[in-house]
Order: sequence, then structure tokens, then C-alpha cells
Amino acid sequence: MTQQLIDAGVRSRLDAVIHGAATDRIPELVKGVLIDSMQCGSLVVPETLRVPIEGTYARRLLHRDPSGQYTMVVMTWGPGQKTALHDHAGIWCVECVVDGQMEVAQYHLQSEESGHYRFVERSRVLAGRGSAGCLIPPFEYHTLGNAAPTPSITLHVYGGEMDHCHIFEPAADGSYSRVKKELSYHD
Repeated sequence: MTQQLIDAGVRSRLDAVIHGAATDRIPELVKGVLIDSMQCGSLVVPETLRVPIEGTYARRLLHRDPSGQYTMVVMTWGPGQKTALHDHAGIWCVECVVDGQMEVAQYHLQSEESGHYRFVERSRVLAGRGSAGCLIPPFEYHTLGNAAPTPSITLHVYGGEMDHCHIFEPAADGSYSRVKKELSYHD
């Protein structure tokens, strides 16, 4: 994707935060930039990236920082589409609802023994347009799902290139097994 897909002011503000702030402050500062950009109307997702895909949510690259410090990804969710319980492979992320309504559930890893993971749900919220949240390892386990009867759009800013994650598949005993999932972008 080309950089002109995002507003130069938004990109400039993100660059300043990500390239110049103390590492532990970056996710909260990125969240502030996204919320402010949504409120003032400078964060606009191109129509070509808003089209849902049948059977799965669409994951589309909006911007890749030339230095590799962050990527911006647009996800388009059809009605009822959702993720499995997953992590972000140790990468911080800020997620913002651009349109629609998303159900977000965050989980705490309670234990891991011999490849069996146990989680406790920490919170579950309905997030509407302009809502944003941070996922900072090790608190990165969650699910996302479209809670609207129409498509929903989210924007994700990752602290690098998120080319894989781990999904957690439920077992009969209430535990989960971890499976590596390679991630790609849709056209």
C-alpha cells in the first residue's frame, strides 16, 4: 500500500510518537493520536479497504513505517465475524473502532502446564466508533467480534509487523492448546 492512503498529519503525529517517545509510553500516546484523529475527522479509511469478505474478517495493510517500527492495518468485519482467543506474539497494539460496534473480551493467562493453557476472562466491552484500547504484552490475550448487524471497521497500529500470532483452541477439559497462525493481508 502507498503512504498517501493515510492523512499526512496522522502519519506525522504517529511517526513523532513512535520514533520519539519513551518506549513504555508509546501505546497510550498512539491511542491518543487515534482518538483525536477520529474526533477531528482526519482519520479516514479508504472505501477500497471497507469491503467485507465472506467467511472471514478482512485484514488489509494501510501503512508500513519505512523503518519497520510500526504498521497500520484495517480490518473489516462482516456481521457475526470474530477472532479466536489469540495473542499478539509479544507485539504491542492499539485498536480503534472506525465504524460499527465491536465486542472485545480480554483474558488473563492463569496458568500453563505441559502445553495446556488456562485463561480467565478479565473484561468484556462493546466498543463503538472512536473507542480505542491498548494491548501491551504480557496482557495481550483477547477476542474481537463484530457486534453490529452491518459491517464494522477497525484500525490496528502494531509495534512492528505482526506476521503471526498464536490462537488458543479450546479442549474438553476447559484448557486451551496454543497453535501458531501465520497472518497475511487481503487485497
